[in-house]
Amino acid sequence: MGTSEVIVVGQWHEALNANDIDRLVSLSSDDIEIGGPRGSARGADVLREWVGRAGIRLNPGRTFHRAAIVVVEQSAQWRSAETGEITGSQTPATVFGVRDGRVAYLYRHPDLLTALQAAGLDESDEVHQT
Repeated sequence: MGTSEVIVVGQWHEALNANDIDRLVSLSSDDIEIGGPRGSARGADVLREWVGRAGIRLNPGRTFHRAAIVVVEQSAQWRSAETGEITGSQTPATVFGVRDGRVAYLYRHPDLLTALQAAGLDESDEVHQT
């Protein structure tokens, strides 16, 4: 993929999906802003709490990048903490802002088009793997 912002966001997904919360926090700004359908909040403690509660796995798909902004379409699954069974799935897209080599903010959107519009990106910003 090549660019440092895209690499950081890829590493962030790897840490999330491995449930490596310490690594996830180290890849995130101390005052990371996390936004989604239920509002937004800030801070590493919020990130830790969200990961612990959500039981989410985000598999990255199409990726778009311009400057410090990365948009990733994701296959999302939520799992029950008790049983490990999948309790829900969807295909959202998340806008990531990267600053100083760390994720400074992320805003989840219901679909790729909405996320691209929110970020001011378009199809020409797609990152093609080589």
